[in-house]
Amino acid sequence: MSKLVPPHGGELIPLLVHEGKQLASLKAASLLTSVKMSSKEESDLVMLAMGAFSPLEGFMGKEDYLRVIKEMRLGNGLLWPIPVTLSITTEQANAIREGDKIALTSALNDDILGSMTITEMFTYDKSFEVRQVFGTTDLNHPGVAKTFNQGDIYLAGPVVAFSEGSYRKSFPEFAGPVETRSLFCEKGWETVAAFQTRNPIHRSHEYLTKIAMEVCDGLFIHPIVGNLKPGDIPADVRMECYRVMLENYYPKNKVVLKVYPMEMRYAGPKEALLHAIIRQNFGCSHLIIGRDHAGVGNYYGPYDAQKIFDEIRPSDLSIRPLKIDNTFWCHSCFSMATLNTCPHSNENHLNISGTRIREMLSAGERPPEEYSRKEVSDILIRYYQTLKAN
Repeated sequence: MSKLVPPHGGELIPLLVHEGKQLASLKAASLLTSVKMSSKEESDLVMLAMGAFSPLEGFMGKEDYLRVIKEMRLGNGLLWPIPVTLSITTEQANAIREGDKIALTSALNDDILGSMTITEMFTYDKSFEVRQVFGTTDLNHPGVAKTFNQGDIYLAGPVVAFSEGSYRKSFPEFAGPVETRSLFCEKGWETVAAFQTRNPIHRSHEYLTKIAMEVCDGLFIHPIVGNLKPGDIPADVRMECYRVMLENYYPKNKVVLKVYPMEMRYAGPKEALLHAIIRQNFGCSHLIIGRDHAGVGNYYGPYDAQKIFDEIRPSDLSIRPLKIDNTFWCHSCFSMATLNTCPHSNENHLNISGTRIREMLSAGERPPEEYSRKEVSDILIRYYQTLKAN
């Protein structure tokens, strides 16, 4: 019997068609009316396919949707902080009906990635949704802008996925919850700390992860490889950084690196809860929550993502947050520290952030080793030099 935490809702529900039935399913779907998904919706379909969004079985209906944005709960009361939806235009909605089966095609081309049986079609209030989910209607917020740019009608219903898009082919580290749970069991791990990241690992991240390694059997570095906002470092460059970090600075038997395809919502505290649900499905007992988790700009307080875990019921999640105070380099300690471990005044402290590192690199500056390991800086400098050359 596995001693890992149970999936959210009690059962993993992967929705990927068995490999032997994929060709027949594709042929049948090619005869259906098709709906082209956005890149976010496509990545969400892959999340559904792999069971990472368990217990969801498709895109949300109106009852689940409204309760999620108002109360952070599905219709059955289970914790769920952010809606998972599929939008279409009013014109598209005029061509289909509830009860129809449709093909779901890739955002990049006409490849059929799945099918969906439409159980509901409903309108929604974009302003209300973004206020509830992101806490703002400011179009400078990337999640808000994306919501206002999508269609005015939501389609709901169960889905079947025929493929995992290009993710598994593009990333050798791609893995679903069934695979990671099996891997953790093989290693004999019972407690696993997940590290969510959309940036290369800098010294502050390294310190967070190594604190977690002291209290858990293993560390699961789990970067997001769906589309990010402009200015973020692309996944292939980040993967180079993760691999060089693991090669040089982490014990190989204590760390697993895998990727997942979701797109960032930049929803701060609510996205932290979604990250926790996802990592519980992958088999993790803990999620590292540092400063400004899943935030963007100044829309959220630096520790809002930690505080939100105190606002839910203990029974809502089996995974637990590892809340770690702001980390910094202390020139007097000559090491990474937090206010809990360092006796020196603020003048000795160097706060480290991915934003500041990107600013230095964009200006042609090499980040000091207090910010970033040399091997990571080398990779990032090459990337930024290529950007300037182009």
